[in-house]
Amino acid sequence: MGTDALPPLLLVGCGKMGGAMLAGWLERGLKEVVVVEPHAPAAAAFAGRATVVPGPEAIPAGFRPAAVVLAIKPQEAAATLPGFARFAGEGTLFLSIMAGRNTAGMRALLGEQAAVVRAMPNTPAAVRQGFTVGFAGPGVTEAQKALADSLLSAIGETAWVAEEGLIDPVTAVSGGGPAYVFLLAEVMEAAAIAEGLPPELARRMARVTVAGSGALLAASAEDAATLRKAVTSPKGTTERALAVLMAPEAWPKLMREAIAAATARSRELAG
Repeated sequence: MGTDALPPLLLVGCGKMGGAMLAGWLERGLKEVVVVEPHAPAAAAFAGRATVVPGPEAIPAGFRPAAVVLAIKPQEAAATLPGFARFAGEGTLFLSIMAGRNTAGMRALLGEQAAVVRAMPNTPAAVRQGFTVGFAGPGVTEAQKALADSLLSAIGETAWVAEEGLIDPVTAVSGGGPAYVFLLAEVMEAAAIAEGLPPELARRMARVTVAGSGALLAASAEDAATLRKAVTSPKGTTERALAVLMAPEAWPKLMREAIAAATARSRELAG
């Protein structure tokens, strides 16, 4: 699908992720979009470029979206989704970015005829550097999957899985991944201050080092382990630090436990 050919869309929820997606679509030439957002300030940035309504009952008569994008909190699904069931079965795609909510549960609320794609983006979508993994549920056509991919690629890279259960570890790794990286910057800053560096220098050093390392990783054909080894001189300071971080009970074990805990929580949210 051409980037100048996005069809009419209905966006339900215009928080940080929904807003990032909408901004990406508008940059790609989206002409017709209705945003359902009861909290007016959330969609204020899109005044004049989108029709914003407080609820499904206020959607303009005759509006037929090619896709309904569900960008609400998973806890709001049961109360919110039935209001959009009238669009199911008309060739309309439902694209959900709700964590944990599976396609079966969404079809139970929308109608079994609903074509649902479940996707998990992450917050770098705000700067069009996101990574989104999708799963196409029962009845989703190749054309609808292509539309979903086009919408998601507006905020970064996309990938697809054939098994819906894999979306749970995706949620744990890439969905929550930015928080883990931000925590790295946070604890590096605190450690630098503890070693006597001025707070402002510590913050700047941690932020730029994390951001720059990420940019290097993205630009390099080498894997992360090879890049790590290139920084690590034998018997040097980095090697000494990594001996602590890579100890059996340190980062490798903790990260495995963290991802497992997040994956389990994603499954719990499915109900």
